[in-house]
Amino acid sequence: MYQTLAILALFILVYSSVAGRIERSWLSGPIVFTLFGLLIGPVGLDLLSFKADRETIKALAELTLALVLFTDAAGADIGVLRKAKALPIRLLLIGLPLTILLGFGMGVLMVETLSLLGVALVATMLAPTDAALGKAVVTNEAVPDAVRQGLNVESGLNDGICVPILFVFLALATGKAGEEGPWRLALMLVAEEIGIGLAVGLVLTILAALLLKIAKGRDWLTHTWIQIPVVALALSCFGLAQFLGGSGFIAAFSGGLLFGLLAKQARDEFLRAAEGIGDTMALITWVIFGAAVVGKAMGHFNWLIWLYAILSLTLIRMLPVFLSLAGMGVSTEGKLFMGWFGPRGLASIVFAVIVVSANVPNSGTIAATVVCTIMLSILGHGITANPWAKGFGERFARSQGGSRAERG
Repeated sequence: MYQTLAILALFILVYSSVAGRIERSWLSGPIVFTLFGLLIGPVGLDLLSFKADRETIKALAELTLALVLFTDAAGADIGVLRKAKALPIRLLLIGLPLTILLGFGMGVLMVETLSLLGVALVATMLAPTDAALGKAVVTNEAVPDAVRQGLNVESGLNDGICVPILFVFLALATGKAGEEGPWRLALMLVAEEIGIGLAVGLVLTILAALLLKIAKGRDWLTHTWIQIPVVALALSCFGLAQFLGGSGFIAAFSGGLLFGLLAKQARDEFLRAAEGIGDTMALITWVIFGAAVVGKAMGHFNWLIWLYAILSLTLIRMLPVFLSLAGMGVSTEGKLFMGWFGPRGLASIVFAVIVVSANVPNSGTIAATVVCTIMLSILGHGITANPWAKGFGERFARSQGGSRAERG
């Protein structure tokens, strides 16, 4: 235990000292974290003295994702979002269903070892994008504001939307759909997950914002304790929504959006520490993912899994995004950019643990496909984030300047 603690703490110390330099390079934090996990895990030096089970990985990924969703939403530019709200709406209501359908269709053609429901589970598990892995793009000010805010909202809500869909397919695959049938079950789950998630996120945030306003006005908040409320609120939204049967992810994201609006004056002061804690939790999650998951899964990869993973990150994601943004005035490069930067990560890890724990037939193949896709996403999206974001931003700025000159 102490050896593991020392290794992780020293790694966090070293990385935090050079994070700015790494984030400006072609590398990304998740690439470094996952490779470090592989190095110290069983397939490498085998230095970890604890065994991370499924529930540990699931809990850590869930809490990390909840905190990242809350802080990203709270830091969103509501003014830009109001003007560009059509982008995330199209991505969620058109792009997301098309992604699941195309992923299902490709899977049926390619993967003979899985049942139709097994393929549907894989397509759903790999549809949501990851706010944590996408942070390098949505926080890069070189990228046009509308694109950043659109991707941010999409990644904040699509995992919560996918939860009831996943549970419907899971109930059908395990024979637990009950007498109500799949359609009634789907409607019930959607209403519960989204409705309860939204209600918890909004109500808790209103109460918390009121409490913090009173405390700040009366000078009850100390320099140290002012760093804690956002973390506590994000986890409260997530935990209470999950306990009541709703989506904790939707609760965290909707609560974050409202908090950013209500606490606009003191937003940065409250968010600063929470963002650092979220980054640290993400670091630990990816280290454990590399150490405990990737090494075991690599032995189960085959060429079909590699091919499906590549298609999942390219054609299966990018074509639906391209189609969903038709007629919106988004440039071809803008559509390709938004299609490519749909990284897969924490939500897919959580979904994989849920499916494997439910003893779905051929869950090993399902898990291996998800892990392979996440690995390729960490590398592909991490390496391309800074170069493409910079180039896209420069070309967009030049085109906007040219348009203004023509109008003048």
